[in-house]
Amino acid sequence: MTTESDITPSAADRHHPMLKLALELGPLMVFFFANLRGQWLVERFPALSELGGPLFVATALFMAATVTSLIVSKIVLGHLPIMPFVSGIVVVIFGSLSIWLQNETFIKMKPTIVNALFGVALLGGLAFGRSLLGYVFNAAFQLDAEGWRKLTIRWGAFFLFLAVLNEVVWRNFSDDTWVAFKVWGTMPITIIFTLAQMPLVLKHSVNLETDGET
Repeated sequence: MTTESDITPSAADRHHPMLKLALELGPLMVFFFANLRGQWLVERFPALSELGGPLFVATALFMAATVTSLIVSKIVLGHLPIMPFVSGIVVVIFGSLSIWLQNETFIKMKPTIVNALFGVALLGGLAFGRSLLGYVFNAAFQLDAEGWRKLTIRWGAFFLFLAVLNEVVWRNFSDDTWVAFKVWGTMPITIIFTLAQMPLVLKHSVNLETDGET
């Protein structure tokens, strides 16, 4: 099974933008509501009690939703976006460890591991003269070399910031607060950060068609 860098969005990506969003946000929503209604789920499906408390039930359903999301992405979109793919691997590994050892620490550290991994990869890539930003999310634009360098530095630093922030939240607040932050805090912060980069993107955008004609 292969992944695509998504440097240039595929036809399927362009034709199914809402599906892509649902595939990325769906597992998080399952995780949030499963944790919120964990006791209710156990009462309706007693077999789930074998997993442990509400957070473990939510973790198991999160894993199932993540794997399902990746399968649907492969079938419908024709490829596996690299960031959800890597995140999915970590979810399955750390989620399984959490349930098996009945230790919530593993699943709570998953965002830390994933964000730190991408942050280090982005900043480390620059040390070798390469911008790996296109391998993190769809690039619906083309930038000059300086633009990619600046944007990569910013996203690399942002991923490391999210890693540190996750550590602060899960180590100092309740499980419910951490789950709510994971779903309703991280996404708005990421959206705000993304929008804040638009001036840089517009400043360094290049028109490949125009450049090719000159």
